[in-house]
Amino acid sequence: MSMLALLAALAVQTPTQVDPASPEAAAVMVPIDGIFAALAARDGSLLAPHLAPEARMIVAVERPDGTSVIQTLAAEAFAEGLQPGPERFEEILTDPIIAIDGDIAMVWGPYVFKLDGRVVHCGSDHFDLIRRDGVWKIAGITWNQRTTGCEG
Repeated sequence: MSMLALLAALAVQTPTQVDPASPEAAAVMVPIDGIFAALAARDGSLLAPHLAPEARMIVAVERPDGTSVIQTLAAEAFAEGLQPGPERFEEILTDPIIAIDGDIAMVWGPYVFKLDGRVVHCGSDHFDLIRRDGVWKIAGITWNQRTTGCEG
């Protein structure tokens, strides 16, 4: 295969990155904003409308000593871990990259997580989304989490 043919094939198969201010991007961001609202409300029951039934979460926690651990959670376990409390949670996704190809989408970007307005960890969020019956749902969330190098 010639280089030109290979590049053409890749261009056809690559999801289209969309302008974060576009209506398409806004629709994809609805469930992500819903997840962040559920975190802020500290209410796990608010997660369900935004998640596909088969949704899974994977977190790679980077410890200050350089070691890391990867945890996988089903959506139900993730929701159960979100309990009411006096602290105020806030997650901020900055400069998201949004790509859409038909009924699948991907959102990736750096984030900071604040507790009572103070940054406690940061990393990158990656959301996999699917559109069923015209509604975007999160099929998976993968993120890394570290306590060093965070700015907020």
